Amino acid sequence: MGSEWWCLLVCLALSGAADAVERQWRPVDVILDCFLMGEGGHRGGFASSENMVKALLVLKQVPVPDDGSLEGLTDFQGGTLAKDDPLITFEASVNLIQIPQAEALLHADCSGKEVTCEISRYFLQARPKATVETAAWFITNVLVSGEGPSISMVMKTLGDAENGSVLHPMLKLPLSPQGTVRTEVEFQVTTQSPSLNLLLGSSASLHCGFSVAPGLGITSVEWRLQHKGSGQLVYCWTTGRGRAKREGATLEPRQLLQAGDASLTLPSLTLKDEGAYVCQITTSLYRAQQIIQLDVQAAPKVLLSLASEALPPTLICSVTGYYPLDVSVTWIREELGGDPAPVSGASFSSLRQSVAGTYSISSSLTAEPGSVGATYTCQVTHVSLEEPLGADTWVAPPEQRTAFGVLFASSLFLLALLFLGLQRRQATSPRPARTPRHSG
Repeated sequence: MGSEWWCLLVCLALSGAADAVERQWRPVDVILDCFLMGEGGHRGGFASSENMVKALLVLKQVPVPDDGSLEGLTDFQGGTLAKDDPLITFEASVNLIQIPQAEALLHADCSGKEVTCEISRYFLQARPKATVETAAWFITNVLVSGEGPSISMVMKTLGDAENGSVLHPMLKLPLSPQGTVRTEVEFQVTTQSPSLNLLLGSSASLHCGFSVAPGLGITSVEWRLQHKGSGQLVYCWTTGRGRAKREGATLEPRQLLQAGDASLTLPSLTLKDEGAYVCQITTSLYRAQQIIQLDVQAAPKVLLSLASEALPPTLICSVTGYYPLDVSVTWIREELGGDPAPVSGASFSSLRQSVAGTYSISSSLTAEPGSVGATYTCQVTHVSLEEPLGADTWVAPPEQRTAFGVLFASSLFLLALLFLGLQRRQATSPRPARTPRHSG
């Protein structure tokens, strides 16, 4: 057994080594169409189209996996824009940090996804003494539609205006010979999944990763929940000490310090856990955040029953334990040998909400089985279901139901006669005489 286990480990190691060899990386320029926000724009979030100008962001020499699809891809050259073009081009070096899932940015167009990119001025909490006055900072928020990722990057400008460099007319920052504003990314915060849909009672892992330039230490991590206009602290980590404000919330300190992973785990989700989670990472110089929208869902249960034996019969479809509120209930009728068809005329009960916050509702329908009978299906559609959930029952034709009713009534009548006959027989049968006792 031990030798077999050792062989298995060796095979797995060789397989992993082969995968590492096959998975080659290539540095490429990732070019993104962005908007530069004016001074009145939002900081750290996406804003309206007002007070924005077009900009181009070039992430220089970002390592991405090369599966052969990068053949023919050329790097950014610069200097090809017309003089009257209002476009602002930022070149950003990523030598000091890592850009996770950069291939998602590179292949977004081919995947049919949209990339939203906004660049805003970033103002330091405290300007370091060693920083020259001509330096400026920007924060870039990038979001890939669909499943993400979402990345926030803090960039510091490079170059010195005192060396006779040409200044950008709007930003008043030195331009490179190619006419670009050269920057360096010193801090980034990312999430792989900006939105999550999870079932009630399950566990959630909210991803939040970061990468910092050498010399910048992490001072704090905060997770906050915002929902329906109110906010609360969920978890806080400061200088090696973590405090959970939500029962069971955990963050791995080792992963935080060694792998730049500030992901939060929430066990046993309730509806109170729903909302927007803000992961805020603070360094000795910068602060950035990511927002993860968590939606909690509960799948409905469907029960179809016969509420009345009277003619015509009434069917009740009970839909219980679902969340969120929106649900669709459809009745379908199918005769023997016929095609299924939707049925109208159903009525609904008032909405009920449990202590846990889930909803329940009932729908009733008067069945019309016809001369050959029919199958009735109650079909429920809800956001928590991958496909509609249904329950069905067979409703017999009136003739069969009447015959059954006559047979049932006759059986009851015969049983009643038999019972009365037994009672009368016991009443009229002679009783044995008692022998008197004589006292001695």
